[in-house]
Amino acid sequence: MISKSTIDKIFEAAVIEEVVGDYVNLKKRGVNYVGLCPFHNEKTPSFSVSPSKGIYKCFGCGEAGNAVNFVMKHEHFTYPEALKNLAEKYGIPIEETESSPEQKEAQSLRESYQIINDFANEYFKDILHNNEEGKSVGLSYFRERGYTNETINKFELGYCLNTQDTFTQTAIKKGYKIDFLKALGLTTSNGNDFYRERVIFPIHSVAGKVIGFGARVLKQGEKTAKYFNSPESEIYHKSKVLYGLFQAKTAIRKEDNCFLVEGYTDVIALSQAGIENVVSSSGTSLTVEQIRLIKRHTPNITLLYDGDQAGIKAAMRGMGLILEEDLNVKVVQFPEGEDPDSYLKLKGAEDFKIYLQEQTKDFVLFATQNLLKEAENDPIKRTNAVKESATILSKISEPIKRSLYIKECAKLLDIKEQLLINEVNKLKRKDLQKTLNTSQEEAEVLDASYDITKAEPQQEKQETSVYQEKTIVKILLEFANKPLSETSTVGQYIIEEVKQAEFDDALSKKIISLCDEYQKQNGTFPESRFFITHKDEAISSFVVDLISDAYELSENWDKKHDIFITDKSMNYKNDVESALGNFKLKKIQKLIIENEQKLKAAKNDTELETTMKIHAKLLSMKQQICKESGTVIT
Repeated sequence: MISKSTIDKIFEAAVIEEVVGDYVNLKKRGVNYVGLCPFHNEKTPSFSVSPSKGIYKCFGCGEAGNAVNFVMKHEHFTYPEALKNLAEKYGIPIEETESSPEQKEAQSLRESYQIINDFANEYFKDILHNNEEGKSVGLSYFRERGYTNETINKFELGYCLNTQDTFTQTAIKKGYKIDFLKALGLTTSNGNDFYRERVIFPIHSVAGKVIGFGARVLKQGEKTAKYFNSPESEIYHKSKVLYGLFQAKTAIRKEDNCFLVEGYTDVIALSQAGIENVVSSSGTSLTVEQIRLIKRHTPNITLLYDGDQAGIKAAMRGMGLILEEDLNVKVVQFPEGEDPDSYLKLKGAEDFKIYLQEQTKDFVLFATQNLLKEAENDPIKRTNAVKESATILSKISEPIKRSLYIKECAKLLDIKEQLLINEVNKLKRKDLQKTLNTSQEEAEVLDASYDITKAEPQQEKQETSVYQEKTIVKILLEFANKPLSETSTVGQYIIEEVKQAEFDDALSKKIISLCDEYQKQNGTFPESRFFITHKDEAISSFVVDLISDAYELSENWDKKHDIFITDKSMNYKNDVESALGNFKLKKIQKLIIENEQKLKAAKNDTELETTMKIHAKLLSMKQQICKESGTVIT
């Protein structure tokens, strides 16, 4: 278990904008930062990070928390795993006893897998640099490709010996379970080393953890596959990973563009040449999850694929998904028979960069031109080219952008713009028909922007005071230690006023109780940070959500517009009375409604008379509360 003092050090060291910035491209806006939410798909940034409060909040999907919560949710870590991750990031030592093999097996499956991958990564690197076979075979291969020591270390490249089970037996002797080695694809089903006599390309998560491996065979003419990759596991999902993103993310943000290539060696070669904003889908078809990973860092993507027709078709396969995610897509086509790696070797770094600048083309227009080139003068083929172009255009989600592209593509195809519009609209209607499960006639009358949403069924409104309870907790968090009178603070007054009340919201009641206990032990009320860093994620998220503001006061209001706003801390006494008044009024209103039901259900005169007296008393209390708080009931 991690000690409380160590946890405090981690929270003190963890800079929220740095932690989130490892995963999300943040832009400064006033005193906060904003970016696209990593927890749901969005086009307009609604994800806010507050450095002063040490919290993040998405005003689109509602996700909120602190630095540790963020790492937990994004990486699917447990609380201790997230703490260890941040401790490693900020160089904070965690005192723990050395785990025995039995204790390692008792740890979570995910943590066990990560430990084994870390061991395997260090083992393969050591073999590459310190073993004779590793140096003569593996290191020689990387040297032949022109990789420097800096590059080899940057990507943590390695080598697996040409022996039956040396790695596997070494791992077992270290206490690692063979079933786990097999599950991670490091060991075959019959106990042999899976990657023997192959160079190793570790696959990193966005946070830099080794979550899988790619391995390349070196012998010419091998019948087996050239590349082997780790199987899916608790820590590795290939559809959600981009090779090189950990190394490239800073450069992608700086350049505001991401180059997408096909293989490991393309990424490494371009990175070494100074083109560091490059990632690879590692031979798999591009997925929505991978596209959204790029989108968090930049809205611009440039595809670098082989110069042959197969390479162009490979680029087009993922195009619909990229356009649907509203990214700006460009493409660079290499000469016949060349790929990014080979062409870089042929031209050299400087000429290669110049080639990229000169040959970068808009993908939608490039694809349309390529379709026309294939069709030549054949009317049937040209018809199909128009339809394929319309298919690409129909994937563009933003209406204005789609309209502009239709205009340009109609010129290229030498057809009337309206004909292309009609074809695109037909495809959009089909897509909507599938999505919304409507008839053809219903789809045709949908809004021209195609921004259709389903109405949520209305739920019966219930009389609760949850909103009022949360308001009281928010005031307590902000002003509990402020003086309300000569003998009482805001916190003491609020707790005295509400301690006998029944709460509809359990977390609000819990936080008020924790505030009361803390004050009795320490003489003061806890600051909001006490709850933001609370080990109970429900409490932490609840408080973050309460203190997050969708809007902030701008200093430009008074400087530019002569709009002067009083600091809310000056009005806290009025806020306290108003919040308590609304809270009591809501409680009384609930009792009145319940009593009205009793009036209707009264079985005799005695019961009716008693209930009416109670009702009169409740109405009187309601009037008194309204008078004291200045509330007008209509």
